Amino acid sequence: MSLNLSNIKHVHFIGIGGIGISAIARMMLHEGKKVTGQDMQDSEIITELRKAGADITIGQSFDNIPSDADLIVYTIAIENYDPELFTRLKNQSIPIRSYPEMLHVVTEGKYTIAVAGTHGKTTTTGMIAQIFRDTDKDPTVIIGSLLIGEKSNFIAGKSEYFIVEACEYRRSFLNINPTVLVITNIDADHLDYYKDIEDIKNAFRELALKVPANGFVVCNPNDENIADVIKDIPATIIDVSKFLTQTITLKIPGIHNRKNASSSLAVAEVIGIPDTEARSALAQFPGTWRRFEYKGVLSSGAKVYDDYAHHPVEIEATLEGFRELYSRADGWKITIVFQPHLFSRTKLLLDEFAVSFAGADRVLLLPIYYAREEDDGSISSEILAQKISNTEAHAFGDFQTAESYIRSLALDDKDIIVTMGAGEANKITDRLLL
Repeated sequence: MSLNLSNIKHVHFIGIGGIGISAIARMMLHEGKKVTGQDMQDSEIITELRKAGADITIGQSFDNIPSDADLIVYTIAIENYDPELFTRLKNQSIPIRSYPEMLHVVTEGKYTIAVAGTHGKTTTTGMIAQIFRDTDKDPTVIIGSLLIGEKSNFIAGKSEYFIVEACEYRRSFLNINPTVLVITNIDADHLDYYKDIEDIKNAFRELALKVPANGFVVCNPNDENIADVIKDIPATIIDVSKFLTQTITLKIPGIHNRKNASSSLAVAEVIGIPDTEARSALAQFPGTWRRFEYKGVLSSGAKVYDDYAHHPVEIEATLEGFRELYSRADGWKITIVFQPHLFSRTKLLLDEFAVSFAGADRVLLLPIYYAREEDDGSISSEILAQKISNTEAHAFGDFQTAESYIRSLALDDKDIIVTMGAGEANKITDRLLL
């Protein structure tokens, strides 16, 4: 069913603190609509939304929905963790849309550039946005993080270009109709929903087939998983490898970021942005919130960073990036404070997690961030710590104990501390730097 946003005056968001749905809330605020919302817990994202004018309640209930709301937007997670609320929502007479469904609404009729992939999509989206903004393309942007310096995951633009991060969870990205599709990579993830890697590839293929014959798919066609996805699709395939072989100047280290940059340069070429201008813009890209983000220095001289890596492939790539700047040969020591994200991911990828921290000197594990899942007792951070054999590893029952342990360490100006994960590990960073 179509939705005419011009007739909507008041939008209520359930799960408004989510990194994706909060961008839609910002968009509605920008368009002059009344925005209210609710979430289970407070956060930096909610703080920034309140500053922008949103009225937000902490605590989730059907009774929190204002009577004058004429559109409800909800996070798809409530279908699992609050089915009673979800059922009541579906019985409302006013329009109800999930966050992915709203992406379809707001991108409809736009020249949409969608960035998909298991890893790197946030940084790649940010890089493309930087290029477009610096070359006066005036894009609208929705990104799965906060842009450094702006503390926003939404950019309002006036041109036809709409750059959007496209998440594969529960096939959400199939609500988008891209003219340009970037596929950064495809790995096994979200296995609480997908059956296996073939199921994941089928979802990506369905998305790739939505790109029209006059559109483009930017990817590495020689990647085994991607090759199956793009076989015989009508769109033109743009090989990113030719950009990766060239020198790319970036502020953020790591081969994974150079790969992200190569995808961004490929998109710029498709649009007709001169290569020199695109590279100049990339050289100024500062990164995004919680991606290799420098937070400060402790009194001991130890440097503190925060990073969102939560999959074994991401952890390895992030550590490789840190070692480019802080090598063992030069005496640098890296302590990772990691919070596993989801019981299912930790359990299904346990062996991969166990070897992913080889680039660190010490791993401190926080309790698993359960999000939308329940603990059946079959997996824990203690089990992961026992599995890690290639570096020192310790598990802690709570954040306070972990923080006390870090404060007891004999750190100096050759130490790097990185809080890592998609949950709340960054709270340790904030506490250490008080």
